[in-house]
Amino acid sequence: MMDWRGFSSKKNLIALGLGQFVSLLITSTGFSSSELSRRGINAPTSQSFLNYVLLAIVYGCWMIYRRRALQMKWYYYLLLSLIDVEANFLVVKAYQYTSLTSVMLLDCWSIPSVIFLTWFFLKTKYKLRKFIGVGICVAGLVLVVFSDVHSDDRSGGSNPLKGDLLVIAGSTLYAISNVSEEFLVKSGDRIELMAMLGAFGAVVSACQISILERNELKSIHWTAGAVVPFIGYALALFIFYSTVPVLLKISGSTMLNLSLLTSDMWAVLIRIFAYKEKVDWMYFVAFGAVSIGLIVYSGYSHIWICFPEELINSY
Repeated sequence: MMDWRGFSSKKNLIALGLGQFVSLLITSTGFSSSELSRRGINAPTSQSFLNYVLLAIVYGCWMIYRRRALQMKWYYYLLLSLIDVEANFLVVKAYQYTSLTSVMLLDCWSIPSVIFLTWFFLKTKYKLRKFIGVGICVAGLVLVVFSDVHSDDRSGGSNPLKGDLLVIAGSTLYAISNVSEEFLVKSGDRIELMAMLGAFGAVVSACQISILERNELKSIHWTAGAVVPFIGYALALFIFYSTVPVLLKISGSTMLNLSLLTSDMWAVLIRIFAYKEKVDWMYFVAFGAVSIGLIVYSGYSHIWICFPEELINSY
């Protein structure tokens, strides 16, 4: 049996810092996607494809240099790659059918999904203060949604029901992907995980691009204004994917998903200082609430994750 007990305050601080770092990375990918969309480029799978290629090259070369046999079965990585690629695709696709407010609200579905999956499959045990931290974080995000409702985002989208279902499906897949990565990184090897996710992810993305986005890519006029955000998105996502396993090993997938809630708040700050836009005061209250929730979640109680002894001994 393997116990992960009582994180020290240093690890808590590292987890909080890494959580906000990956949140900023997600914010940068969002702005890159917005810039591409503004230029009429809508190829979400193609954007992610370059990230998977980078993962395969960088971590694949590292694996070859180490010359180690695979610690996990290859088909685990294939299934994870399928889930990860489709999760990215579904959530981005949802913006075509429903409103920003709905996507933001329903994307929170990944949090209870992660809690259930880690409890059921990884045997993660949560104390009351963990749920209080989660509740404060979600309450903060709800404030953001209310702020959007009372501002400009009143459009229901062309097919709200379809869009909402896409978000829920994508969020569920994100939860499965995060929990699977948490299991693989704690049971196996981080470098192997990144290399195999990159290799299989690139193959799955290439197949999907050839079916769904081939014509879109042909119609793109590749100017500097299109290439820079395209490459910027891929680089930010590559750093994000490289950092996530470290955060998962320290504090788990629930902490990761809670940290990503602040990406909307960071986007607001960028709008204020970079674009000189005015935002509702609720955003600042929401940012404070999410920050407090993260501190409550990470700063108290213990988590212990128990893997079956025969599973650990097999590696």
